[in-house]
Amino acid sequence: MLMNKLQDHAFLGVSTSATGRRWIGPSAQEDRMSDAMAQTTGRPVALCRTLVRRGVAAQESASFLAPTLRDLLPDPRALRDMEKAAQRFLGAIKSGEKIAVFADYDVDGGASAALLITWLRDMGLTATLYIPDRIDEGYGPNDDAMRMLARDHALIVCVDCGTLSHQPIAAAKGADVIVLDHHLGGETLPDAVAVVNPNRQDETGDLGHLCAAAVVFLMLVEANRQLRDAGQKGPDLMALLDLVALATVADVAPLTGVNRAFVRQGLTVMARRQRIGLTALADVAGLDQAPGSYHLGFLLGPRINAGGRIGKADLGARLLSTTDRHEAEALATMLDQLNTERRVVEAEVRELALAQATARGLDGPLVWAAGEGWHPGVVGIVAARLKEATHRPAIVIGLDGAEGKGSGRSVTGIDLGAAIQRVAAEGLLIKGGGHKMAAGLTVARDQLAPAMARLGDLLAKQGAGELGPADLRLDGILMPGAATVDLVNLIEQAGPFGAGAPAPRFAFPDCQILFAKQVGANHLKISFGDGLGARIDAISFGAMDGPLGPMLKGHNGARFHLAGRLEINTWQGRQSVQLRLEDAARAL
Repeated sequence: MLMNKLQDHAFLGVSTSATGRRWIGPSAQEDRMSDAMAQTTGRPVALCRTLVRRGVAAQESASFLAPTLRDLLPDPRALRDMEKAAQRFLGAIKSGEKIAVFADYDVDGGASAALLITWLRDMGLTATLYIPDRIDEGYGPNDDAMRMLARDHALIVCVDCGTLSHQPIAAAKGADVIVLDHHLGGETLPDAVAVVNPNRQDETGDLGHLCAAAVVFLMLVEANRQLRDAGQKGPDLMALLDLVALATVADVAPLTGVNRAFVRQGLTVMARRQRIGLTALADVAGLDQAPGSYHLGFLLGPRINAGGRIGKADLGARLLSTTDRHEAEALATMLDQLNTERRVVEAEVRELALAQATARGLDGPLVWAAGEGWHPGVVGIVAARLKEATHRPAIVIGLDGAEGKGSGRSVTGIDLGAAIQRVAAEGLLIKGGGHKMAAGLTVARDQLAPAMARLGDLLAKQGAGELGPADLRLDGILMPGAATVDLVNLIEQAGPFGAGAPAPRFAFPDCQILFAKQVGANHLKISFGDGLGARIDAISFGAMDGPLGPMLKGHNGARFHLAGRLEINTWQGRQSVQLRLEDAARAL
């Protein structure tokens, strides 16, 4: 009876697709609202379906499709300590004090540091950059580094770190410290001049979706305001939005509200190719078109991260802030090479971690693996792969001596960062914390099993063990002839798409496979049509590693429902529609 009910509600009758998922289409109410919006606005139904799915009403659609920072930028002073932070920052500038920037080694930290360095340079000042080594120093401020910086600097600005660094900040005797962060705060704050963090426990949480670079940007907005009140002019902030966009996407912040405006405007700035570091990196990555959010997350972001993962920690921040073209090209080449090395290391750890986690069991509330000497720079990526494969929170730990350092990734609705922070407070972890969706930890080897068991219990109480394979949510049906370049460009106005704002996904019903070929190690390229003349190319990455690729490659003339996200493929200056194929089911 239950199976019949599920089939009744399955879109196109697909209750179990090639990837084992049930297809869920728009509700009857969403269909009515989409049709009504199309009639009142004159916009294509496919675009209206995307807007309705995002909760956009017809009367709000025009402003949603053209988001502006003017309308969406929050008042920086809404964040605690913001006014105080900007005052101390400007006071250091006015007094000619030396300023150091202590940043995390990932894209968000590097972009945050580059924001401050660039802004200060425009004011005629030079800041000292310090980024800790992931292996030797670990995440965040440490006593020795802060003590050393305090000897030569009157002000230390910690970006994308510092909220939980009570002891290291106390070690910075003789210097003032400002923290600009977004990681989950504890019950007490370190003794700093200012701790600006939308995820402090005494904040409302309304801005908790901001990445650290966005927090830094808001501090610079407040600094420019204070300069303006004093009759002075600050640097151009709009030119810095490429850095905020990069960090927002790479840190998987939800692309909603002001984040969406940050990324939308930042992509426009980036398309001008005026930041020579990003331009050099785009060139070495083979990006031959104006960047989109996909390129930030999967082409540029991983290369910048590669320095902090398996290379020299400060390479990314230096690339993003340099004004020397030769240095930019050299750094971009180095990061590209490190990214290639990172992929090799990641593949080795991923294979071992998946085998271990599978042997332990993939049906619990937490999937985890730990291995001797696993590189701490790739455990987060491998955890993300485990999460994607199992649709459960995942943690991967590299053991070294008496300790292990690990990283975790979560699924929607499960707060991994809070759970890890609680286990740390209970003494089963040496330290740990992070966000809802991503977190890090350090654990004693002899506490590994009990710590993971306790973490699993906490996640189970949040419902993690009850989650099965995700349903595939579809925005509607399209026929190949309707999927034009113009339509895709219109739909892109509802973007940028990414975390918290997934690109619309459409089903192409009852299609014939016209061409199918394996490309690379495990990808599949096909062309398909509906028999009426229209034809669309599609690419499915990693399809040959699962059932989807072999099924379509060996189609034997069968017809299929195909599902995925539309994109524009640019080749030698010509544009065509391409489907990023995600799933398929036989058409009965």
